[in-house]
Amino acid sequence: MSTDLHLQEQSLKEQLSALTDQIVDGYWELGKINHLGHCPLPSPGVVLEILSDLKEILYPGYRRRQNLHLGNVTYYVGDLINGLHDKLSQQISRALRYEHLRKNGMSACQTPGTDFESQGQTEAMRFLRAIPEIRRMLATDVQAAYDGDPAASGLDEIIFCYPGVEAMTVHRIAHQLYRQKVPLIPRMMSEFSHGQTGIDIHPGATIGPSFFIDHGTGVVIGETCEIGTGVKIYQGVTLGALSFPKDEEGNIVRGSKRHPTIGDRVVIYANATILGGLTFIGEQSVVGASVWLTKSVPPNTTVTIETPSLRLREAS
Repeated sequence: MSTDLHLQEQSLKEQLSALTDQIVDGYWELGKINHLGHCPLPSPGVVLEILSDLKEILYPGYRRRQNLHLGNVTYYVGDLINGLHDKLSQQISRALRYEHLRKNGMSACQTPGTDFESQGQTEAMRFLRAIPEIRRMLATDVQAAYDGDPAASGLDEIIFCYPGVEAMTVHRIAHQLYRQKVPLIPRMMSEFSHGQTGIDIHPGATIGPSFFIDHGTGVVIGETCEIGTGVKIYQGVTLGALSFPKDEEGNIVRGSKRHPTIGDRVVIYANATILGGLTFIGEQSVVGASVWLTKSVPPNTTVTIETPSLRLREAS
């Protein structure tokens, strides 16, 4: 290497060292987006592994391991369950410790009198016991997709290909953890699914059986939404909040009912927007495409907007 090139490389390295110091100094100045000197947070990579393992159990024979049969499926599922218990226990205990420290403003990883590892194991077992019920709910969702889409060739195609079923699979998992008051992890799961499918369902949303999202891209379902049995929605539907109430200091009031309630067997067509915690869509109603609703609708009602007038002209 020539002397000039060596000097140039040395100068660049000195600049990189100075840049590193500048970045690290910024960690002190912008501490709100650091997590340094604290206990480990749940690992995004491990949470993704948990989702993948759970899908193997929920839909055996469709994903990583094929050629499963009644002679070997017990061994395979048992091995997955053992691994899931360990992974879930660790990740849940991390999330519980984080939440405790966040609320109490403490930095020590070990809090006297609190056994987060034991709590993590308890919640992991509670979740694993819910898997049969999650499968029963997902079976109704898959069947609803088949019954609601004449383009579907069969249940296998739906499980392999339909983003609405993928989103609901993750939601049923995340919602169970949300009900168990596990911090962070349910939201991490829902955002993984959002990125993959374009369907944004908050893990707090309560959704009944036989739920079908057709096409799905752009669907948004808020945290306090309640959806009944046999509901079908199309792409671009928003079930959102009308406004965010604030306290005397201007802070958002959390924990209130902000999102609509959808009755049984309602159909909501593409790009409809339904807002507000007091808004109720009565059973067997139909909400047409691009409708904007902020008030309740009685049962057996069809809501549409007037057809806009069209102009046709010949190309010059």
